[in-house]
Amino acid sequence: MKRLEFLGLAPLIIFMGIFLGLPLTAIVRFSFLNSEGDFTLQNFATITSGIYLDAFLLSTKLSLASAAISLILGFAFAYSLVNTRVPLVKRLISTASGVLANTGGVPLAFMFIAVLGTYGALTTWLKNLGIDIYGGTWTLYSFSGILIVYLYFQIPLMILISIPVLENIKPEWRAAAETLGSNALNFWRKVLLPILFPQLLGIFLLLFANSFAAYATAAALTSGSLALVPVQIASLIGSNVQVDGANIAMALGMGMVILVGITTVGYALLEKRSSRWRH
Repeated sequence: MKRLEFLGLAPLIIFMGIFLGLPLTAIVRFSFLNSEGDFTLQNFATITSGIYLDAFLLSTKLSLASAAISLILGFAFAYSLVNTRVPLVKRLISTASGVLANTGGVPLAFMFIAVLGTYGALTTWLKNLGIDIYGGTWTLYSFSGILIVYLYFQIPLMILISIPVLENIKPEWRAAAETLGSNALNFWRKVLLPILFPQLLGIFLLLFANSFAAYATAAALTSGSLALVPVQIASLIGSNVQVDGANIAMALGMGMVILVGITTVGYALLEKRSSRWRH
């Protein structure tokens, strides 16, 4: 029986081996080589300084900001949906969140340029009202602009993940707390938040990893003007100027894999811990 179970997993294992295992092996291998094929640690020394270190710091800052804002707003929206008395609204927003959470890349960048770009529809409409959002230092192609774009798919993702969590809150908990004389604030502060904290922290890590690994949207929107890690990797691979550029790109990719891998494992461990109260 166990052999048959493993046989059923064979297609998935083969798929993961080809499209995940082989690229990961190549990244690890070439990150320790120079352009002549000799072993070196210089690639990792290079990415820990200068523009590459700045890229990691900027990507981390952007990912932390988008994850934190999405966690708060997405949780509030999901809580409202779970408690709504109109099932149709919940279904519509859940469906829309599923679509928006998977919207990204060049189409998403084009949507925001068409709406909030220098000559976008909303920008022009506001300017006709006397409000020039480009009158100061703000621009869609800056850090704050990219953050707004990332929230477009991060918040819906948070809503999708939060709904099952909130639906597992048992009414008996509130009833028991009220019986003991607790008010709504104390119920959330002393009962729900301690229970939900591990899972919320895990979701935060998942949102962080999702933001950190995003490439196409930022690349299309900023044309490489913001030195995010994925953008730097693409720039190095496509350039013939930088010595050992492709190998440095592999080292950057290795750093990304490690960071995203740590956050993913952390999410899995916290999810496993938080699943105890659901059962």
